[in-house]
Amino acid sequence: MQRVKNGDTVLIQMRMVTIEPGGVLGPIHDHKGRPGTVYILQGTITDHRDGVATDYGPGVGWPEDTNTTHWLENRGTIPAVEISVDIVRRA
Repeated sequence: MQRVKNGDTVLIQMRMVTIEPGGVLGPIHDHKGRPGTVYILQGTITDHRDGVATDYGPGVGWPEDTNTTHWLENRGTIPAVEISVDIVRRA
């Protein structure tokens, strides 16, 4: 995980996450106070939010704002790899 501090107010963190076939990134969670974005490098990740399952493959991503509540899974046969960048507000 890489972190960049912006004074004492914001922490930007970037990480590479691998979800193995059949794996889940959960439980359901929100992004209140931790907006960010995701970019898929390999495989397919299914994003579950608001009762809708959406598949994302390589070269595609999605925003995660304060209204995002979701969980992720890999329904595929190869590891799914994403780059996730979050902005964390510091007190």
